[in-house]
Amino acid sequence: MNNSLLEKYARLLVKTGVNIQTNQILVITSPIECASFTRMVAKIAYEEGAKDVVINWRDELFSKIRYIHAPEEAFEEFPEWKKEFHNHYVKEGAAFLRIAASDPELMKDVNPERIAKENKVAGSALKEYRESLMSNKNVWCIASVPTKAWAKKVFPDLSEDEAVEKLWEAILKAVRVDTEDPVAAWEKHKNSLKKSMDFLNSNKFKYLHFKNSLGTDLRIELPEKHMWVGGSDFTPEGVEFIANMPTEEVFTAPKKTGVNGTVVSSKPLNHNGNLVENFSITFKDGKIVDFSAEKGYDTLKKLIETDEGSSYLGEVALVPYDSPISKSNILFYNTLFDENASCHLAIGKAYPVCIENSENMSEEELKELGVNDSLVHADFMIGTKDLEIIGITAEGEEIPIFKNGNFAY
Repeated sequence: MNNSLLEKYARLLVKTGVNIQTNQILVITSPIECASFTRMVAKIAYEEGAKDVVINWRDELFSKIRYIHAPEEAFEEFPEWKKEFHNHYVKEGAAFLRIAASDPELMKDVNPERIAKENKVAGSALKEYRESLMSNKNVWCIASVPTKAWAKKVFPDLSEDEAVEKLWEAILKAVRVDTEDPVAAWEKHKNSLKKSMDFLNSNKFKYLHFKNSLGTDLRIELPEKHMWVGGSDFTPEGVEFIANMPTEEVFTAPKKTGVNGTVVSSKPLNHNGNLVENFSITFKDGKIVDFSAEKGYDTLKKLIETDEGSSYLGEVALVPYDSPISKSNILFYNTLFDENASCHLAIGKAYPVCIENSENMSEEELKELGVNDSLVHADFMIGTKDLEIIGITAEGEEIPIFKNGNFAY
């Protein structure tokens, strides 16, 4: 891949993604396979004035070895030093960048009980860190870089090198690095997303009704004081950043107890190195009361059973069927990309920033408004070419939001 394009991408992540500030620390979580690109990001961060760069290397091949061979007690405790690592840099006001590039089926031979147990323990230990990011108290960004295993899953008919090259091209196009001025392209894109947010926020819908030919027939109630957000976010100090690169969505929080009906997946869910495919979920008064899956049933079951909040929804996101990533006709097997090709929902924790004045609310006040809390947040895709969404106001007026998979306004 052209080195100048990679530098362009790295600089975009530093300057627009996390928007690094002078004398700020950057913490990067990266697979070891992405080391070359991660070092490039670190160098650019220093050039842009970072006080320091800290790299948290991840090795998923070792993780698989550990899941298979370690004794059970290895998954029952979370090391105090890891908890302190994350909490320390949150308190230091660090920026957080995560490179998401897992092998979609690496963990298919691993007992899902072990993965679920470790994730629950880690989620509890890192609650303060996660809440800081989901409340935008720290800037954060998730982006991707190809790995051989991931690229071969996306392009199985190509050689490893050809698949990696092809996946690079798709990623750089999705994040607008293929344009002459990516920063300017992102400014234009943010303005486009704002039009959708303004339409949704001005109508103050009380309910959304989703229907399509797959079998989705779902009614979602929205909390009082909900807001639709998307594109960029801001810290309390006013620092702008983009949490997901790419992003094509506008999203809000559903009312925890206000979801009824059935939703059917439109793309596979890659969760913890396992694929969940062709699944459906049924809700009553917000809670998941039934579910099925042709593949990955146990993985979905463990996700839903993580805690009390993981049997409720925490996000509803709208993405046009003709979004650029959808038009690429590539199934990425990576939530960061696939969720931006499709309307989606998320099991688990809601983003407090989707509620007006949430920064001045307690956890109890957010709970009273119907904002769900959980140790997990897992997006799954439901958008289709024939998806219809009707918005219903408090006065009972019905307004088309989506028709034939795209915004109707």
